[in-house]
Amino acid sequence: ITVLRIKVNQIVRNQQTTIGDKAISRTSAQFQSLQCRPGSLVLQSTSIFCFIRTRLRLVTFGQFSEIRRPSVSLFWLPLLSVLDLIPPGVCNLLNSSTIYSNNEVSLAEVDIYGFDYDYTLALYSNALNTMIYNTARDFLIENFKYPEGIRKYDYIPNFAARGLHYDIQKGLLMKIDAFHYIQLGTVYRGLNPVPDEEVLRLYGGTHHVPLHQVSGFYGKVSRYGPKVKQFMDIFSIPEMTLLALANDFFISNDIEYDPEHLYKDVSEAIGMVHIKGYMYKWVMQDLEKYIIGGEETYAVLHRLVSHGKKLFLITNSPFSFVDKGMRYMVGKDWRDFFDVVIVQADKPHFFNDCVKPFRRLDGNGDLQWDKINSLEKGQIYKQGNLYDFLRLTGWRGSRVLYFGDHLYSDLADLMLRHGWRTGAIVPELDLETRVVNTEQYAQSLTWLQALTGLLERMQMHRDSQSMEVLQEWLKEREELRLRTKNLFNPQFGSIFRTCHNPTYFSRRLCRFSDVYMASISCLLNYDLSYTFYPRRTPLQHEAPLKQDMEKTQRVHSQRFDSH
Repeated sequence: ITVLRIKVNQIVRNQQTTIGDKAISRTSAQFQSLQCRPGSLVLQSTSIFCFIRTRLRLVTFGQFSEIRRPSVSLFWLPLLSVLDLIPPGVCNLLNSSTIYSNNEVSLAEVDIYGFDYDYTLALYSNALNTMIYNTARDFLIENFKYPEGIRKYDYIPNFAARGLHYDIQKGLLMKIDAFHYIQLGTVYRGLNPVPDEEVLRLYGGTHHVPLHQVSGFYGKVSRYGPKVKQFMDIFSIPEMTLLALANDFFISNDIEYDPEHLYKDVSEAIGMVHIKGYMYKWVMQDLEKYIIGGEETYAVLHRLVSHGKKLFLITNSPFSFVDKGMRYMVGKDWRDFFDVVIVQADKPHFFNDCVKPFRRLDGNGDLQWDKINSLEKGQIYKQGNLYDFLRLTGWRGSRVLYFGDHLYSDLADLMLRHGWRTGAIVPELDLETRVVNTEQYAQSLTWLQALTGLLERMQMHRDSQSMEVLQEWLKEREELRLRTKNLFNPQFGSIFRTCHNPTYFSRRLCRFSDVYMASISCLLNYDLSYTFYPRRTPLQHEAPLKQDMEKTQRVHSQRFDSH
């Protein structure tokens, strides 16, 4: 123990910098406190050792180039066997153009590629969300006679995030994990966070939301019991923002209101933006302002067709809207790329019923009356159903890869019922990967994981001094969690994680998509015979693979040598 104390003090002195002292000071203070109580230190030496070494690695291998490598750092290398507690100091740099795999997929086996239109072939700028919000807000005021004061609330672009849940009866916006637990600290009433104690009181002493209270398979609310709706698509972000701001107006002005009425009215106002065609009108009038990435869409379609692949389009949008956008992105002959084009398909019903027949549209978009016995290239079809589509095309199983942005409406039925390959478009990956690539995130996550491992080992010691250290580490762990969350979104964090667990959204992304990516342009980075292999990550009862541990050691060694 004396040797340990000497080595710690040597290292602190050798840092020659306030940054180094700051990084080590808490360790040194805790160690100095504990070393006076040898009875507890006999059992705790390994844990304290782990703690000190982990902090040293964060400094030695961190971003602070001005910190010299302490010569005595070599002292630690042979003494500790806790490499499993310390992941690499920096993550492998991710690329937002990467395609991520949940399931093994060989593009060599895919002959037919299908696409949704909105947020798949056509990506939209944030200006569209602002227009949707403004129009729905004004609709509330002018048609439902909501107070004029709501008009003062402008759209907040980065407030809400996709995949959140909304408790309709309580008026709360929140993030829920894959196990139906609310992430405390992400519950908002209006624009204000709800204290954890109040959340527990509102949900009967727990922060678990039972399955029967959550929206159904396609995100729709149940008729029975408390209603908790999930917002799954990007178009729902303006709706969540309007709900939050309208709630905030009523609360701030001490106006009594029923959250259920507010939810119904906001949903109807948002719906009117689509039903009355406002969104289609805005985009068609200013394609350059609202559509982004058109050149890449052309490149993807051209590449697939030039390699002999068959393409089809199934979208809920009307033909005039799709035609205008595709002409802008791909050219006036865009239909030559597709073997089948289906508009106003009414997904997800298109995929799970066999009621609506296909109708053909002429070149002007007018409905025709002939019976559809085949789906022909160059023609435009409306409505229909997947069962007739399969019968008329013969395109079945893993030969087909369909891309869409909505996990429920676009992908779930195709994967679960029909065995198609599915690709989810998640534009948020662009921001998420930028954050993950930062040194700040890498260091926070490294220490968070190491600290969690230390907590797991430390909890076996029940003396008062050990418990004091344990509580301080728990507090620091919560601080690190908050800091990491705020890097993505100050209100709700990453759309993929709730602290350590996957989010409700993330679990369904893994369940309903074989691959996922930021945009279809990611296909341009891969050969069309490429096979996507999902990473094998150890289950909780499995040990890390030997090569993974060796890789961790190698990364640490490289970082050590570079300093």
